[in-house]
Amino acid sequence: MNPTSPLRYALGGRAARNLAPAVLAGVIIAGTAACGDSDTSSQGTARSIRTVSPEPAMTPSASPSSRTQQEFAASVSAATERNRQQAVKLLAGVQGRGNGAGDVSVSGLPVVTSEQFRSALVRVTNPTDKAAFYAVKVEFVDASGKVLDSVVVGFADAPPGRTVSQHANSSKAAGVKTFPRIAQAERG
Repeated sequence: MNPTSPLRYALGGRAARNLAPAVLAGVIIAGTAACGDSDTSSQGTARSIRTVSPEPAMTPSASPSSRTQQEFAASVSAATERNRQQAVKLLAGVQGRGNGAGDVSVSGLPVVTSEQFRSALVRVTNPTDKAAFYAVKVEFVDASGKVLDSVVVGFADAPPGRTVSQHANSSKAAGVKTFPRIAQAERG
């Protein structure tokens, strides 16, 4: 038989496929035997696997401490408050609806009678070619048109040609069916 014949390759491949289950069974049995050893000082298979695949030098914690989460929340709250204060200052000198009113939309979120605040989703689409700060004043009005509360939110560095969103929350309009509307929006 010619050593390069397709028949020889087919027989060799078939022989290899027949051998694979036996090799796999041997590996499983060896692994089970290594795991069953209760002596922690032995140099078994598990130890050699660590040598082949070393663990990272620094393993991140599975769950961050609550202090870290609190610090993160405080940092986010501080940044949000700074943006809000900057937005209040920007809107103080605005006459009418502002130059960014066409770039902003708002929609109310479902009301639950037991909620502690009323929330609206404010979206800003920056049509300019550079990042911009947006100051937005959202009013929460009832069915008769009476303004129950107004909230100012700030969008720092709204990217050009993209839409960003943020919630405007009112505790004064909590539990009441209100309709949010944009009172003013200024692009700074």
